[in-house]
Amino acid sequence: MAIRSLKSGTFSRSGLVGNPVIMPGSYESIATVTVGAGGASSVSFTGIPSTYTHLQLRMFCQFNDTTAGLGGASLQFNSDTGTGYTRHELIGEGTAASSVGFGTGTYNGATVGRFYFTPSSSIFSPAVIDILDYTNTNKYTTVRALGGTDVNGSGGELRFSSSVWTNTAAVTSITIPASTYNFKQYSSIALYGVN
Repeated sequence: MAIRSLKSGTFSRSGLVGNPVIMPGSYESIATVTVGAGGASSVSFTGIPSTYTHLQLRMFCQFNDTTAGLGGASLQFNSDTGTGYTRHELIGEGTAASSVGFGTGTYNGATVGRFYFTPSSSIFSPAVIDILDYTNTNKYTTVRALGGTDVNGSGGELRFSSSVWTNTAAVTSITIPASTYNFKQYSSIALYGVN
């Protein structure tokens, strides 16, 4: 069903009237990393081409630890491990909902979601992360992420988060450190360019 923009009078297939429609063919695979035996403390993408409008990361991950639970990961742009990142999160856990927000100086990276961890489980958690206007040097880089996990009905959560890297440099590399845990074998992270 087409939606008509009240502002411009044009029709769109987007649920966000007035915004450009991103069709499935607009995504181009740049690189995919699948974690090997022994796990990995981080995953990196370097030499990111500047020919796209946005970037998208698709993650399917698990942390390797000795106890069951949830752990977070983050993004670091251009090897910036400083505290110039802000974040806001909406969190749903069962019947409870909450929100958190942190200004710069708190975290060394933009938030990307939470992942289930335990070496005895096969539960991997998904997350989709959009890195908007990553080559625009006139503004800060904005990140939005949706991720979560379900532990077979015995727990889990869903998080929608946004982050800002308070730097106007174009993003040319992304490092995803696995917090205090390692990414478990078979964790997969794919980077796409969005036209």
